[in-house]
Amino acid sequence: MAIRVYKPTTPGRRKASVVDWKDLTQKKPEKKLTKRLKSKAGRGAGGRIAVRHRGGGHKRLYRMIDFKMQRFDIPGEVVAIEYDPNRSARIALVQYEGGEKVYILAAQGLKVGDKVISSQKRVKAQTGSRMPLEFIPAGSRIHNMELQPGRGGSIVRSAGQSATLMSLEGDTAQVKLPSGEVRLFKKGCMATVGAVSNPDHGLRRLGKAGKKRWLGKRPHVLGKAMNPVDHPHGGGEGHQPVGMKGPKTKWGRPALGVRTRPKGKDSDKVIVSRRKSKRRK
Repeated sequence: MAIRVYKPTTPGRRKASVVDWKDLTQKKPEKKLTKRLKSKAGRGAGGRIAVRHRGGGHKRLYRMIDFKMQRFDIPGEVVAIEYDPNRSARIALVQYEGGEKVYILAAQGLKVGDKVISSQKRVKAQTGSRMPLEFIPAGSRIHNMELQPGRGGSIVRSAGQSATLMSLEGDTAQVKLPSGEVRLFKKGCMATVGAVSNPDHGLRRLGKAGKKRWLGKRPHVLGKAMNPVDHPHGGGEGHQPVGMKGPKTKWGRPALGVRTRPKGKDSDKVIVSRRKSKRRK
């Protein structure tokens, strides 16, 4: 996999780049494993904007991904590597005995014809194998981890990401997450061996604002370009400095370099070491 740079045939093409699609083996998705995805455009149940800067974009079919992989001790064969517009990683189409097909997150190095297996016992720790943390060798790279046993993988699922299993102690396992945070997990939590596919995703350059719109992202406006009624940074002639002790969000909360994690969260007790905080100098 590599980055492909366009020729500067237009201003939007100049310096634009995309991830090469040579790793993909099938263009059309498996019809039975897709469903319609209705666009919400950032609106909540009341029809009002709950998340700003969302809307528009190309229509998408949702690929139903099997994050649990609970077909235990049944080997499956990878029959295709596909693109998924709903996530940054590639997905793999796996066929089990009897003809049943499912989508899973594709791990780096997974190819058509490879075998993957999920088990609640110890199996060979090869790329794509899924098992509880207690059976994975210490130092292994893992992804698609469960926060609670049986709930399905919910973290470390983005392109190129992987966590590292540090050690096993008692009923818990120490895992270093991509952010640098070291956290305790129950030994029964399942994880997949290897790193997530498509590691070059973060190196691409969109090239023009229109491509951002195709992805369903609407423009951001700086607070200092607004009126005082709309933002704490607003007002003044043209672009003025923030002009206050510390930057604020649109709703008056401290921003930029301020810790926003609430105190006294239940998960504090499972965090061994916090990620490196980025403090402003």
